[in-house]
Amino acid sequence: MKSKFKIKGLDCANCANDLERAIQKLDGIENANINFITQKMDLEYDEEKREEIIKNVKKVVKKEEPDVTIEEV
Repeated sequence: MKSKFKIKGLDCANCANDLERAIQKLDGIENANINFITQKMDLEYDEEKREEIIKNVKKVVKKEEPDVTIEEV
């Protein structure tokens, strides 16, 4: 399954790369792509684990970048 998210509060491209790598390590994530310029994230993941994956992505975002928020678009 694919979902798109709007990212708010991301300050630099390096931070986006670090966050992208951390999200890609999560169980069930097939692909994560964060575009710093557009402040958007595309995720591909296992549809059967959707709720758990989204919860875990938000946890990683808060851990890696506490001031950043994401919302599905």
